[in-house]
Amino acid sequence: MTGVETASQPTGPPAAPSWMVMVLACACQFMVILDSSIVNLALPSVRDELGFTLTGLAWVVNGYLLTFAGFMLLGGRAADMFGPRRMLVAGLLVFSVASLAGGLATTPQILVAARVAQGAGAAMMAPATLAVINTSFTEPNARARAFGAWSAAGGVGGMAGAIAGGAITTGLSWRWVFLINVPIGAALIVIAMMALSGTRTGRRESLDLAGAITGTAGLAALIYGVMQSADHGWTSALVVGPVVAGLLLLGVFTMVEARFATQPMMPLRLFRMRGVAVGNGMLLLFGAIPIAMWYFTSLFLQNVLGYSALQAGLGQTPAAATFLVVARWAAPLLPRTGLRPLVLAGSACFLAGFGWLAQAQADSGYLIGVLGPTLLIAAGIGLTFPTLMAVATADVAEGDAGIVGGLAHTTSQVGGSVGLAVFATVASATAASEAGGNPSPDALAAGYGLVFLMAAGVALVIAVVSMLLPRHRHD
Repeated sequence: MTGVETASQPTGPPAAPSWMVMVLACACQFMVILDSSIVNLALPSVRDELGFTLTGLAWVVNGYLLTFAGFMLLGGRAADMFGPRRMLVAGLLVFSVASLAGGLATTPQILVAARVAQGAGAAMMAPATLAVINTSFTEPNARARAFGAWSAAGGVGGMAGAIAGGAITTGLSWRWVFLINVPIGAALIVIAMMALSGTRTGRRESLDLAGAITGTAGLAALIYGVMQSADHGWTSALVVGPVVAGLLLLGVFTMVEARFATQPMMPLRLFRMRGVAVGNGMLLLFGAIPIAMWYFTSLFLQNVLGYSALQAGLGQTPAAATFLVVARWAAPLLPRTGLRPLVLAGSACFLAGFGWLAQAQADSGYLIGVLGPTLLIAAGIGLTFPTLMAVATADVAEGDAGIVGGLAHTTSQVGGSVGLAVFATVASATAASEAGGNPSPDALAAGYGLVFLMAAGVALVIAVVSMLLPRHRHD
């Protein structure tokens, strides 16, 4: 079908109350982010029962993250073509069936395949939730509150995964890390069918097959190469080859979208909108901030202060609670203060928090060395993330809501992947040089400290770029 229709086409029941729509979007975002971290503490049990090799075990995590990030643009355009309800329900179905397969897996191959399928389902769900918010909440205050709640749900999902993974694995079995998604997914499918009207978001069009192939393959190759850098180094052919291939494919994708596609998957005209261009640029930078905060603080707690994995997760709970409160509190401020002040306030929290955290040593203790700075950083994330998502998706036509949501998710994920690879390389090299091959807690603290200083530098760049934003919403 090649025609373009500008009116939405109702195909189902009327929408439910707005609170039910918000709960649905937040629950789906929570589940998507939860599954990126809940498996981590179950990995030793998975390895012992299914007989994974060390390299193969990494793909229980990487398989999910790779398809999640790689297929997000395609999932976003599909939400525009077929409607967010259809894509959300389809994503939930794929995610739930894949979770069932993962929980019942008897071989490493089945479990990795299930995780890849889970990532594909998540890539369908995530941009659809943003399209739902954009099309369901048109009043600025209501949309800001929805973005705040959605952002908080994702942040809490990441933290809950770190705690729940250990608790479920210890109390039940690693299989329930996957099986728990099945009843939750079924319930959310029912809610989605009730809460969302069956509309197409603006356009009914044919799929840009060339753009879908080159864009998805390019992102997947780029992220795969970056993931390999932690084990093989940046000069390895296993890293350089996929990264170069990914960049070339993305170059071809850009050419296809600009010159050859009659109905492009990613209309480049969207980047003429300052919010889309600047917002996604800042999200690309911002992706490194949560990685430095949650991932490397967890390593500091375990490798420097000697905490167990579960203790480290609990030690980050106050920061998660701070993020939740600030994200919900900051959302209503957005229509009144405008974009730039909230981003600058968040950047100030990052600079202060990471600068403080960089001073932590093995004898600093938890309260002074970790708790104080992480509360500051979490407050900054709560101020910044929903604001940047609002910037990157605002003022977009209804028929482009899905692809713009997919783009925002993708840039954040790519920024996080690159940030993790760079930070891990720096931390490892610094610790090794400090201790001569067998890093002590003090040497590890030096490596993590340099990562925190680099994160502060990223925050400074975000603050500078934010000056391109209007001070107020309609400047």
